[in-house]
Amino acid sequence: MKQLKLKIIILFLFFGALAYGQQFSYKPLNPAFGGEVFNYNWLLNSANAQNGFTAPRNAAEEQSDLERFGENVNSQILNQISRALLAQQVEAVGDFTQEGTFVFGTLNVEVFESDEGLVINILDTSNGEQTQVIVPNS
Repeated sequence: MKQLKLKIIILFLFFGALAYGQQFSYKPLNPAFGGEVFNYNWLLNSANAQNGFTAPRNAAEEQSDLERFGENVNSQILNQISRALLAQQVEAVGDFTQEGTFVFGTLNVEVFESDEGLVINILDTSNGEQTQVIVPNS
């Protein structure tokens, strides 16, 4: 029994001498949190390599010349139609150089002269949005 106790004590002393403590310290990798600045490129490349998402492609870049030409002709025709409709409405109401209040459907347009120039206030009565255009004096 004494020999067993002695062997156990010797084992504890032997392994106790081998076991020693050390001081743990943490140093972050990310430079945003105090890590080494040179880790930035490595972290960015690692994140980009793991990124499974791709940015959506621009439809204009994938169009052929013929498709872009057709789209351009379409937009020019729509612009001419909208200009013609606007000219008809303005002729029906009057010239914006005269002061007064005009109504275009749900839009109330108020025109008056001020020190800054010709002021045009536009109010959309359907949703309450308002904008102001100032044409400076020449």
